[in-house]
Amino acid sequence: MERTHTPRSATSLTGKTALVTGASAGIGRATAIALAHHGANLVVTARREDRLRQLCDHIESTGAKAVFHAGDASRDDTARQTVALAIAAFGHLDILINNAGAGNYKNLVDTTVEDYDTLMDANMKSSFLFSRHAAPLMIEQRSGTILFISSVAGLQGAPGESVYCATKFAQAGFSQSLDAELRKHNIKVGTIFPGGVKTEFALGKGRTEETIRNSTMMDPAEVAEAIVFACLQPPNLRIPQMTIRHMG
Repeated sequence: MERTHTPRSATSLTGKTALVTGASAGIGRATAIALAHHGANLVVTARREDRLRQLCDHIESTGAKAVFHAGDASRDDTARQTVALAIAAFGHLDILINNAGAGNYKNLVDTTVEDYDTLMDANMKSSFLFSRHAAPLMIEQRSGTILFISSVAGLQGAPGESVYCATKFAQAGFSQSLDAELRKHNIKVGTIFPGGVKTEFALGKGRTEETIRNSTMMDPAEVAEAIVFACLQPPNLRIPQMTIRHMG
């Protein structure tokens, strides 16, 4: 009888270079550490240089390699310089995790134009910029993975979250279009939709430390494992969308 072969996901990202935005805390930091644990070289970026330096020191203490560029992910020069750093440090870029983002829970009548611009820049513009500068490199090498860390707020609207939801729906639509556009270049594009996570996200803007601490929300490390799972799939398999929720 002919035996069939069932492809399994890889267990190592050794030799791959991963860039993670918003890496100074929360999901971004946990994802960088998890990717390094699986063998990847890390390029991390966020605004807080001291935290990035500590993160790189931690990653290198485990035997992996890591470099950082501090800057605002919604600025074109930050995206350009961080992608260039990946090439200068490691020669290629294989994985882009568009994780940088912000939250602000307000009713529409309380939302200012400045609130709108801040959320759109942090969540959507950053995703566009890093993808725009990473994609040509991945097209040239005919391989790569681009993931967007959206939210369940990008699947269903909620009161008090109209602008935040708009940014997360935008990420999902952007990702779907890129999936159709880049798949012919052997580039995988997908979106992760997490539920609530115990991070600094939206502290003072709809969340408090107490409500986060006492919740059943997910730990950032748990979300990071799901993100790594999406990066570890066999060459002929992609995950366009993945929703992850806690058990609460």
